[in-house]
Amino acid sequence: MYGDEIHLWLHRIRAERLQHEAHEAPRPHRRTRPARARALRARLGWTLVEVGLRLATPRLPRSGLTARFDH
Repeated sequence: MYGDEIHLWLHRIRAERLQHEAHEAPRPHRRTRPARARALRARLGWTLVEVGLRLATPRLPRSGLTARFDH
């Protein structure tokens, strides 16, 4: 009975201390990716989207008439 209350009380104290430390800690400087890396990542991402859409879209059977006009 008392052990549970003490455990919760200690947990709350620890959580408050961690929150206080997190607010006072200096934030690391975030480095941005070079433009070339961002462009490559975007191109790769859109290529994967295109491949996924092609795999998810069922192909329609081709009739002889439409096959002639595709070229």
